[in-house]
Amino acid sequence: MPATVAELPAFDEIIDARSPGEFAVDRIPGAINLPVLDDAERERVGTLYKQVSSFEAKKVGAALVSRNIARHLETWFADKPKSYRPLVYCWRGGSRSGAMTHILQKIGFAATQLDGGYQAYRRHVVAELERLPALLSYRVVSGPTGSGKSRLLQALADEGAQVLDLEALAAHRGSLLGALPEQPQPTQKSFESAICFALARFNPQRPVFVESESKKIGVLRVPAALIAAMRASPCIR
Repeated sequence: MPATVAELPAFDEIIDARSPGEFAVDRIPGAINLPVLDDAERERVGTLYKQVSSFEAKKVGAALVSRNIARHLETWFADKPKSYRPLVYCWRGGSRSGAMTHILQKIGFAATQLDGGYQAYRRHVVAELERLPALLSYRVVSGPTGSGKSRLLQALADEGAQVLDLEALAAHRGSLLGALPEQPQPTQKSFESAICFALARFNPQRPVFVESESKKIGVLRVPAALIAAMRASPCIR
């Protein structure tokens, strides 16, 4: 039976079978990329599907997928024990993750496919970013640029406090100091995934320390429900 997003923590490893380009835009936190089609192969199969026929596309795609999965079997999966239990997903939970899951199961691994694939995960993130912010209590660290807010957050984290460092997740130092050198900001979807993952791990019985932020950090938008919860919370200057 396919697994749901709620069951993610139950698996030994999460495998993203999509192409590297799809993986770079966003993925489930902690997932590894073992593509069954690379970007060029995916484009080739898609073109055949649109311009020739689904039958021709599936013939070519099956050969490419088989070749790529064989390579992963000889490398990544080569030393996995029989008890290994991975979760595999692709864009919609269709042929790409289905092929890898099927072969892993035939070997004897307890592999499972994610129901609905990345699209189901993305819907989960969007829904959770509406729900989770209101369940937590925040202490908003405010003050002028250069006053040490980020250093305070790091010190609090070192002492075991719950800290949501939005600038670190956004790879940005705020409106005045700007972007980090030689480190591009993540995509909007990846930023939201990281926030969702962090919020889900916090204990609602303890406060979450967060730096005062505007609606945007660089080019990235902070989720509206989180901004609303922060603005309704007490500040530490």
